[in-house]
Amino acid sequence: MNIGEAAAASGVSAKMIRHYESIGLLTAAPRSAAGYRHYAGRDVETLRFIRRSRDLGFSLDAISGLLDLWRDRRRASAEVKQMALAHVETLEAKIAELQAMARTLHHLADACHGDDRPDCPILDDLARGGQDEACACHIE
Repeated sequence: MNIGEAAAASGVSAKMIRHYESIGLLTAAPRSAAGYRHYAGRDVETLRFIRRSRDLGFSLDAISGLLDLWRDRRRASAEVKQMALAHVETLEAKIAELQAMARTLHHLADACHGDDRPDCPILDDLARGGQDEACACHIE
């Protein structure tokens, strides 16, 4: 199949397929005499693997490692589980950071009158870099 067909079958854009080939996540496809790439079913499986891994937030480096493990039929599933759990920890830390940001912004928005006056605690906090110790805006 050509790159357009592989893109449609995998849910990965043709541009990203070329990118994944350029960085070595996907083996470069053989070319026809006219220079067109030709993909096999296994390539589409690999692209789906990459897409799902990206959907779950894995970095390209982590996906490279996961692909190596996927291709290695003698792999230990413990290594895959360890990678997944480490990624969960990273995601949970990011979630906690985002929740703290949301709490701070909610507090600042609650403190803002939101009227025609020019004073604004939100802009004041941004200008101070969040360094106002007297402000209880940074409840974690």
